[in-house]
Amino acid sequence: MNCDPANPKGSGIVNVWQETFPIRFAAIDKSDRLTLDAVFQFFQEAAISHAENIGVGREDMARTGQVWILSRMSVLVDRRPNYYETVTVRSWPRGAEKLFALRNYEIRDKDNIAVVSASSGWIIVDIEKRRPIRPQSIMESMPLNKDVEISPEVCSLNAVNERNDLQKTAERKALYTDLDYNGHVNNVTYIKWIEDTFEPGLQLLEKAAKMRLDINYLNEILEGEVVEILSAPITDENCQTVFAFEGRKKESGQPAFRAELRLWE
Repeated sequence: MNCDPANPKGSGIVNVWQETFPIRFAAIDKSDRLTLDAVFQFFQEAAISHAENIGVGREDMARTGQVWILSRMSVLVDRRPNYYETVTVRSWPRGAEKLFALRNYEIRDKDNIAVVSASSGWIIVDIEKRRPIRPQSIMESMPLNKDVEISPEVCSLNAVNERNDLQKTAERKALYTDLDYNGHVNNVTYIKWIEDTFEPGLQLLEKAAKMRLDINYLNEILEGEVVEILSAPITDENCQTVFAFEGRKKESGQPAFRAELRLWE
């Protein structure tokens, strides 16, 4: 059953949220295929709509002085859908692990084959205290979806480790279009920054048939803050191109995110 993002609660509670639509022009690059930042955008919207559907959306959480914050995400693109290809975006919660509330995602093609798979870890933050809260009490009222399978390659959330061999490649200042409702840089913007500052060049991104990105969101970036983007190649025998990234606040030196990008042609 397809869900209605314009009225998330209109069809009653669903265990797995899904929407079917064609890949639009804004979601592709010169290769005529889906971009990585568009994948993150699709998954963000599906997660938000499903949270509304199951009663833990933005307004529901605000009434209890809480907010959802994305902390980690691992995305594997096995095949990049083409322009105007019809896809189904799916998202579902799958319980909790320590401080993380876990949520999975898929993009399936018209033959019901999962061409993109992902897992994510969210934390619940007390708005007033600015501290994380254990999610178990909220997760008790959410579907666990233990019987819904996901690609084993992205089942676990990867911790992207700190590296000392990174070199500065660019700077980004957090501006109006980078920010979301919470007043900080949106999770999709980080992906755009990684794509835009990718040292080997845009052609490798355009040529890539398969991609994987693991990202840890470490500290929020507020309007006007300047972030230094650092990167370095990684040795990986199983992949043609691998790069590590870190976004570091210029003024404080505080890390904002760490990521690893893998590409296959």
